[in-house]
Amino acid sequence: MSFQIWLAYMLACWVISISPGAGAIASMSSGLNYGFKHGYWNALGLQLALLVQIGIVAAGAGVLFATTPWAFWVVKWFGVSYLLYLAYMQWRAPIQTIKIQQDSRPKSRSKLVLYGFLVNMSNPKAIVFLLAVLPQFLDLSQPQWPQYIIMAMTMVIIDLIVMAGYTGLASKVLRLLKSPQQQKYMNRTFAVLFACAASLLSLVHQ
Repeated sequence: MSFQIWLAYMLACWVISISPGAGAIASMSSGLNYGFKHGYWNALGLQLALLVQIGIVAAGAGVLFATTPWAFWVVKWFGVSYLLYLAYMQWRAPIQTIKIQQDSRPKSRSKLVLYGFLVNMSNPKAIVFLLAVLPQFLDLSQPQWPQYIIMAMTMVIIDLIVMAGYTGLASKVLRLLKSPQQQKYMNRTFAVLFACAASLLSLVHQ
């Protein structure tokens, strides 16, 4: 993997991580209920699930690319189409009120890790998203597993940084998300970013 491809992938990881989803909500919930120091254990569970999902995608894509020469192009245009679909859905996304329930029963560190793991693993869209994005950055002339390890570590480190922000700044982030106008701007900003990512992926060649 060249530095230029890794840099493009790193930027994509920032967009993916910052875009609010189930992981962000879980992190904000943990931060509000337990504070940063204790609540951040939830983020570790999120990353463990992410590693499992990347492993699943890597194993499946590796076999597919090895046995079917034209599979890369199928995956490529699937990825482009899926990102355009996400852009459309993000642009049309309704304004929603995000409510964080207060948990009067404190969770242990292990329970927070398990909670974060289950939040990510129970989201089938995560694997679809990873399948749409990760293979696009592979250099098929080079061994795939080392590249997947680099991509996994990059994504985990960035997601840990972003989830630290969601956990530690939960109350401030929630105030922004509760504003209808702010939500509208945020949704359309991410819609444009997803569309830009789709355009960039359409230019990838192997």
